[in-house]
Amino acid sequence: MRKKFQSITSKLWAAAALGVILILWQAVSMAGLVPNYMLPSPVEVVQAFLSELPLLLENSRVTLLEAALGLISGVAVGFVMAVLMDRFDRLYKALYPLIVVTQTVPTVAIAPLLVLWFGYEMLPKVILIVIVTFFPVTVGLLDGFKSADKDMLNLMRSMGASNLQIFRCIKLPGAMGQFFASLRISASYSVVGAVISEWLGGFQGLGVYMTRVKKAFAFDKMFAVIFLISVISLLLMKLVDLLQKKCMPWENKK
Repeated sequence: MRKKFQSITSKLWAAAALGVILILWQAVSMAGLVPNYMLPSPVEVVQAFLSELPLLLENSRVTLLEAALGLISGVAVGFVMAVLMDRFDRLYKALYPLIVVTQTVPTVAIAPLLVLWFGYEMLPKVILIVIVTFFPVTVGLLDGFKSADKDMLNLMRSMGASNLQIFRCIKLPGAMGQFFASLRISASYSVVGAVISEWLGGFQGLGVYMTRVKKAFAFDKMFAVIFLISVISLLLMKLVDLLQKKCMPWENKK
């Protein structure tokens, strides 16, 4: 009961902070401190969102498909790499620095090359999403695998357990918390990566829509699509939370 009360209280504080920001935003717009075409009021953003909702939903379908394909592929790549790097120490020493280097290159710099190499269809967008989503999963799982209880590992080995049995019974369950924490990050990255890749080329998607309304100086529609992207990212993170509760029921009892 106390835990639920604390959860409700924290949500109320967050809602209050958001309400204050919206009120200040509306006040600034009404006072004319910033030109209306540069900073539309929240009311205008809501009106633009409702008027453009069918078009936004049509474009979000494409972006979500790209994000889903990239996220699934990125998680699969990250999982396989983490397992192999945990199993083979030389592979870890060889690949881990290269994996870190891949995250130092800005995605905006990679996207034009992918478009140049693979065209304007979905493939370069999925590749970019894989690049930005596999890293959190790989690092999170590696940390989880390496934090396994040494006494439990020694006990399993002394009982003749194979590496596969140790992985399945000790390492993988112990790394589930880090995996889902990384998955939440990757889920939000997948949407952002899809939008960034659509900025630089494409025919449909929220990123393409943003480029068009920006050129038309329709900033109320720009804010509307930003709001939609934030909502989609939050929903994906909430979906990961629900999945974690299903896969880790023992955590709900704490």
